[in-house]
Amino acid sequence: MLLNKAFRALLPIVALAAPAFAAFGITTSGSSWTVDTAGGLVFTINSSNGDITSMKFNGIEAQDSSKFSQISSGLGSASCTNTRTGNNNNYIIIACQTSTLTQYYVAQYKTPAIHMATYTTAEPSVGELRFIARLSRATLPTGPTAATIYGNSGAIEGSDVFMVNGQTRSKFYSSKRFIDDQVHGVTGSGIGAYMIIPGVGYESSSGGPFFRDIDFQGGDQSELYFFQNSGHVQTESYRQGLHGPYALWFTTGSAPSADFDTTFWEALNPSGLTTFANRGYVRGTASGIPSAFSDKIVIGWANSAAQYWVKASSSGAFTSPKMKPGTYTQTLYKNELAVGTTTVTVSTGTTVTANIADTHADDSTSYIWQIGDFDGTPAGFKNADKIETMHPSDTRMGGWAGIAYTVGSSAVSSFPMALFKDVGPVTVNFSLSSSQTGARTLKIATTLAFAGGRPTVTVNGWSSSTPPAPSQPDSRGVTRGTWRGNNNEYTYAIPSGTLVAGSNTLTIYVASGSSGSDYLSPNFIFDALALY
Repeated sequence: MLLNKAFRALLPIVALAAPAFAAFGITTSGSSWTVDTAGGLVFTINSSNGDITSMKFNGIEAQDSSKFSQISSGLGSASCTNTRTGNNNNYIIIACQTSTLTQYYVAQYKTPAIHMATYTTAEPSVGELRFIARLSRATLPTGPTAATIYGNSGAIEGSDVFMVNGQTRSKFYSSKRFIDDQVHGVTGSGIGAYMIIPGVGYESSSGGPFFRDIDFQGGDQSELYFFQNSGHVQTESYRQGLHGPYALWFTTGSAPSADFDTTFWEALNPSGLTTFANRGYVRGTASGIPSAFSDKIVIGWANSAAQYWVKASSSGAFTSPKMKPGTYTQTLYKNELAVGTTTVTVSTGTTVTANIADTHADDSTSYIWQIGDFDGTPAGFKNADKIETMHPSDTRMGGWAGIAYTVGSSAVSSFPMALFKDVGPVTVNFSLSSSQTGARTLKIATTLAFAGGRPTVTVNGWSSSTPPAPSQPDSRGVTRGTWRGNNNEYTYAIPSGTLVAGSNTLTIYVASGSSGSDYLSPNFIFDALALY
């Protein structure tokens, strides 16, 4: 039997305090199953559908009274079972099952948390695959301000972007990159509730290390999320299997650590679980990444069943998480840009060495001029520091229209991070020496596009052809606070005789067969651009 580290530490206490142990247990009243963790948390589950209907921490009711906590939009009905198990019966596992989904809830003795995992065999019909803790706003009012929509004066886009006291707000503005999002939560007076996605908890999700999804919405309820799959700028197919484990953890306010032992799940044997003993590792060294990005080296692994990632050391050394056996595409990222790939096969109980190198042309090409870094992000461009938490129309943003950039004198922060068809083009002025004229190539890299938006250019009166429409998710992106999509590079062969010694003018437009107004018109996000 595998025991959680925290439980092992408690064994002497258990021996001395047997009466307290009796508080740990489950009681039944009709369809309500009430679990006392003996750790300050008492929660109730409706056994007919798997909804959590009450969560009391130190006597404080955290659950909203009008909407319950549940997987997706609720299972409707489910077959639920409960079992007390583990050494000294120190775990209670509740499993609520439908034809394609099983939701697991686990209470651990003396732990103020609801441990969870979600097993799927097909994308469920009950809505996007996410767990929603619908918490009392009166008890837990404080979450990310940018996602707090309570008291809004109405939606300004769809039904998910609102105006609050002159600021744009949206649940999408609570998102963080998966690679950075292990703990997020909401707090109140003497209480905090936190979603924790530890270890390999994202392995059955989709989107990769830089994917972002909703963490919180502060409306009539304080909604705390773990999104496992969604159509929010999704760049790859959904994965099925065991999602998690993850946990809803209660504290007196401060955030808990994401580093807790999850090996107790192996003794509980949920469907789809691969034990740590039946996993393997990949280790190696990433080479060729420019020194300016030595702190932004990421290695990712993906196949149809699982995804993993790890940040490499500044020297490029890396060791993967514990991975399921299988053959994976191993990808080297310079920040968020894929700059090298290889294939690696992971076997049970072994560690395979798989070095990888940066083979991307941008890191070996000498440019006449360059605006921004080819790193898969618009970092450094105008409004890039605000777009994750604000709508492009927000008055705190810098203006988007009529921007003219001069190479060599304009600040990079004055170049727009995105271009919108209905807002207008951007102009780039640059000077060349006579040795720099002749036939040249312009490259524009993008990270995401909407409604088929892609760049076309004119240079000193010469017009480029229109590139094919890009392959991008059919979803709003930049207005929902993300730039992460499919990276694309466009090259334009500027013919001899077009460029001149002295002043030159480049104008970049958005091409698309679609239309729209303002920031919902066809658009794309810049990664970088260069002339060579």
